[in-house]
Amino acid sequence: MSGQLLTFQQRRDWLRLIKSENVGPVTFQKLINKFGSATEALRGLPELSHRGGLKRPIRICPPEAAEQDMEAANNIGASFIAFGEPDYPKLLHQTDGAPPLICAKGRFELLNKPSIAIVGSRNASAVGRKFSRTLAGEFGKADFTTVSGLARGIDTSVHEASIQTGTIAVVAGGIDIVYPPENGQLHNEIFEKGVVVSEMVPGIRPQARHFPRRNRLISGITLGTVVIEAALRSGSLITARLAAEQNREVFAVPGSPLDPRAGGTNKLIKDGAILVTKAQDVIDIISDIENRQIVQKDFFADADEDFIGFEPDEMPNMDIQQQVISLLSPAPTHIDDLARESGASISMVHSVLLELELAGRLERHTGQRVSII
Repeated sequence: MSGQLLTFQQRRDWLRLIKSENVGPVTFQKLINKFGSATEALRGLPELSHRGGLKRPIRICPPEAAEQDMEAANNIGASFIAFGEPDYPKLLHQTDGAPPLICAKGRFELLNKPSIAIVGSRNASAVGRKFSRTLAGEFGKADFTTVSGLARGIDTSVHEASIQTGTIAVVAGGIDIVYPPENGQLHNEIFEKGVVVSEMVPGIRPQARHFPRRNRLISGITLGTVVIEAALRSGSLITARLAAEQNREVFAVPGSPLDPRAGGTNKLIKDGAILVTKAQDVIDIISDIENRQIVQKDFFADADEDFIGFEPDEMPNMDIQQQVISLLSPAPTHIDDLARESGASISMVHSVLLELELAGRLERHTGQRVSII
């Protein structure tokens, strides 16, 4: 459906599916590939989750709830953008587990302009804030959009310095929730001059578990991530790690070894991040990447080839299911190993894993690895 717009019912059912119990982005994608549409996938959830071992009915988002979320977005001038639609960030298409829907308000054209993320400490120093403003301003002059998380400290400085040239704020809660409270005016200015993006529906207050997902979006929609002043346990290091996993460039600004806020950035440099002392250090590298062709994934053909078109009535028998389950453990196991050791086809293994995941008994890890819960 690349380049096409969803109908109202399709968008509603996509939202229902991603909000249903135990359905994450990867599971959503596999369900779409298995059933052909979100509408049919919603019908199949009860049987699949029961086969996976769930003893009670799976919680499925009702149509009314999804429609209320869509109305809430519409009331604040926001929209849900689906994977494959023209405004969906093309770079995000390339990432594994990209969200099926994002909620956004503002200048959507910025979502597909070349962009650079700048993240760092909430408790930033005056020098760190000044340098983040310098970088954001220079990136804007070079026609790059800046991306950050609208948090205190470095994030705030980045958005303030690039509000006129183009900035994207990726937030952990609903896009209508102002956090931190002191950024209310900035939040509204970005609505008007930039764009605010979230994986959450309006009205959701940010929680600790939402921030890694927010960080995944920050790195996913950008060509590279610059880290300024990050302690060794900083959330900014999560963004840097995710950027590396998404095959994006990671940059770090060095700092004094006497400043704990530089511990994380200095370690990134030791581990191979590109050292940054001026904006041109980043611009030269990002400009080269920008000139390469961006290959856009097809959401509906990204699963294993023999899993696509797997008919709903072709369920693995109980022997195959039990064989795959017996091979799983709390330690992550590669899916290819499960197929080889069980003697089942990859498509059958994927189907068993899908059932287990919908029953809340499976955890997915990077690198096509899974573990039993």
